[in-house]
Amino acid sequence: METACRWTGPLEYEVSTDLARLDIDRIHRFLSSSYWSPGIPREVMQRAIEYSLPFGLYAPSGEQAGFARAISDRATYAYLADVYVETEHRGRGLGEFLVGCVLGHPQLQALRRWALATDDAHGLYERHGFGAPQHPEIHMFIERPAAEVWPSSA
Repeated sequence: METACRWTGPLEYEVSTDLARLDIDRIHRFLSSSYWSPGIPREVMQRAIEYSLPFGLYAPSGEQAGFARAISDRATYAYLADVYVETEHRGRGLGEFLVGCVLGHPQLQALRRWALATDDAHGLYERHGFGAPQHPEIHMFIERPAAEVWPSSA
């Protein structure tokens, strides 16, 4: 079992990779109503967390205030996913802090490529070095409608 990493940031908010601290119900509630994973079943979301490197964002009270995860082989590539800060905690620089913690994780320092998809936070990610691929002609994706892969979400 690997040791959890911890960072303290603005206003004593904290980011931790400790799986035991994650509020899975809260994460599911947010992600299942997000534009990028509408209707995701809890068991699918939980499996996604288990097979990635999760980062919980916590208020000084200990309440979970956000989440992100890195999907990675921890050698060459990572995909930054499911980044969010709960509405009542926004406007405090916590998204910047959370993304910085993910990118700064010791096991992710040697990666050559990072990727992500976003519809509404380009500025945040650009400040961390993300941008359009240098060679978009070589990147390909498959995207399936949620109803095809999560039949119960239809």
